[in-house]
Amino acid sequence: MTRTPRIVCFGECMIELSRTALGGKSWTLSHAGDCYNVAAYLARLGCNVSFMSAIGTDMFSNEMYEAWTAEGVGTEFVLRHAERAPGLYAIRVDSSGERSFSYWRDQSAARAFFDCYGANAALAAASSAQVLYLSGVTLSLYTDAERARISTLAKAVRANGGDVALDTNYRPRCWPDRVTARRTIEALAPAVTIALPTLDDDATLFGDRDAKDCADRWLQMGANEVAVKLGPKGSLVATASGQQMVSTEPRQAVDTTGAGDSFNAAYLAARLAGHAPLAAASIGNRLAGIVVCNRGAIIPRVVMPMALIPAVPNNA
Repeated sequence: MTRTPRIVCFGECMIELSRTALGGKSWTLSHAGDCYNVAAYLARLGCNVSFMSAIGTDMFSNEMYEAWTAEGVGTEFVLRHAERAPGLYAIRVDSSGERSFSYWRDQSAARAFFDCYGANAALAAASSAQVLYLSGVTLSLYTDAERARISTLAKAVRANGGDVALDTNYRPRCWPDRVTARRTIEALAPAVTIALPTLDDDATLFGDRDAKDCADRWLQMGANEVAVKLGPKGSLVATASGQQMVSTEPRQAVDTTGAGDSFNAAYLAARLAGHAPLAAASIGNRLAGIVVCNRGAIIPRVVMPMALIPAVPNNA
């Protein structure tokens, strides 16, 4: 019997402040973070997914933990830090739906994951995951020595026959400098099997001229498949057998905050369900298109499509 797919998303979840309306003075408090967003959408899509992180023992941490459980996200890899609390970020969205961020996260509990009791056990257990999901934001949280431990985990997952998925998600303010970010991503790259970059991020970090350059570079670094996100243009899917664009329907974006994360989740869920990369990218485009029409990184359940991932035909 094939075992139920198990996905581990390693990263940080923060308190999120977002305006209730464009130009308004009221703010809504919720929680999000790129890897957690992916975990939440994966859970909604029916996947067996767990989140790996550290939180505090404060009220906001407890509320986060309860919300994760309510979403169906596994918490067996969530550690507690007695002296730290979650980080905080605020989103500002312009009239075109593009967002900018302000962060207060230097002393967050997630940054102290490796100092928490249970870290070694969590890493050892996560090495048997069918999919390990990471992002450049996750890597930016830690020291070189701690990043090396993440790299060791990723190599173990790949050696055990699992997949390692990475979204570069380059945020310059999260890194000391571009050189450090690039060196860190390149060091992890040989363990990555599924690369899920956004062209704008990788063009800034690596100097890619276009999506083809981006995909070629990831394939050369060792990825088996690449889905380059291109915003309203859709995505470019690349494997050793070739590259192909996957278009998306035009949308009037309200907030693009969770677009890439929702694409990544739908892509991975579709691949685990047996869909080919091109079909998975089309499904990812569809969910991202719905997400950008709503405010916040994680949209209300009522606007999630009921059957986003169709059954795979027997002759597929």
